[in-house]
Amino acid sequence: MRIAIIGGGAAGLMAAINAKNDHNEVIILERNSKCGKKLLLTGNGRANFWNEDQDLSHYHTKRTELLAPFIRKQSPKIIPFFTNLGLVFRKSNGYYYPFSNQSLSLVNVLLYRIKSLNITILTDTYVLDIEKKEKFIIKTNNSEIVADKVILAAGSKAAPKTGSDGNGYTLAKQLGHSLRSLNPSLVQLKGQDHYYKEWEGVRSEARLSLYIDDCLRREERGEVQFTNYGISGICVFNLSGDVAELDDYKRAKIFIDFTPWFDGDDAEFINWLDARAANFKYSVSQLFDGFLNYKITNIILKLLHIKADTPWHDVEKGQLINMLRHFPFNILEPKSFEEAQVCRGGVDLSEIDMETMESKIIKGLYFAGEILDVDGDCGGYNLGFAFMSGMTAGLAAAKN
Repeated sequence: MRIAIIGGGAAGLMAAINAKNDHNEVIILERNSKCGKKLLLTGNGRANFWNEDQDLSHYHTKRTELLAPFIRKQSPKIIPFFTNLGLVFRKSNGYYYPFSNQSLSLVNVLLYRIKSLNITILTDTYVLDIEKKEKFIIKTNNSEIVADKVILAAGSKAAPKTGSDGNGYTLAKQLGHSLRSLNPSLVQLKGQDHYYKEWEGVRSEARLSLYIDDCLRREERGEVQFTNYGISGICVFNLSGDVAELDDYKRAKIFIDFTPWFDGDDAEFINWLDARAANFKYSVSQLFDGFLNYKITNIILKLLHIKADTPWHDVEKGQLINMLRHFPFNILEPKSFEEAQVCRGGVDLSEIDMETMESKIIKGLYFAGEILDVDGDCGGYNLGFAFMSGMTAGLAAAKN
């Protein structure tokens, strides 16, 4: 039996290792000159490849009821798998990294096992068409390949510079599968306002609240990077998918709390500031200097037409504190697939047997990784799903 795996990324490499046994041949078709190109870039080259917190809230799909049992069943298998491969890792606040702090270590342990199993890798091989007759006929830019089974792990259309151009979706549709609408996720957000050059370069801890149709959808806390087009950072990335899938971005709005370390309400915060200023003749900007970047202070004061040297006790505090703790970021649009780390949407999970990752439409066709309608938060979740689905597909495909 020959098993062809289309895509040599995280999901494809994992599928190949688990598909190989003494009774079959496994071949990887990779469009790039080497496997794992996108994997090498993950985590800024450090490869945060797993997270011990596998709560379903970190994964996003329209078929949550199908994904939930899959995550519960497959998640305990990943760390033992990599331990068996010989990867030494470290854990920081539940995030797993190679101990070397290099994604190359992760890629190498996978490729070493691929080599030891005599799995064939055909690089610079772009799949043009797949047809299912008695067997699968795979037409590439180099040759025609016949396979008994196919695992489609071609990625999404996010970060096309790594080779993800959306071709896997084209192949899936050719084979009769439907897609949930595709949108960039884990990406920066562009805003509508005029003052972004004033805050460019600022990094600030903040709490972000995303409202859609005036209803709170989600909150994230972390470091926000303020740019000349809007906002970036992990907490922004985690909200971006919910924005990108909207039919009208005006339905969404983000409020920024620049005081995430203070748990009380606005009235309590005003009392706290009053107490700080009680024994000193602080201006409003002097008072804010203790906890806020001066560029942000200047923007807030300009928007409210308050002079920076205005004494604190002369300021109308309600409106000022509301702006400080509920600063409105007016979204223009998410950035494009070019900048996105992953894609929201993909092959509908209802068309997949989640016990095996086999297509319900075409026998012998399996799916793994980002091509499916599953995307995760930052923190190892997208790689985690790639590994879980790749392992599941590989093991199932190896069975006659």
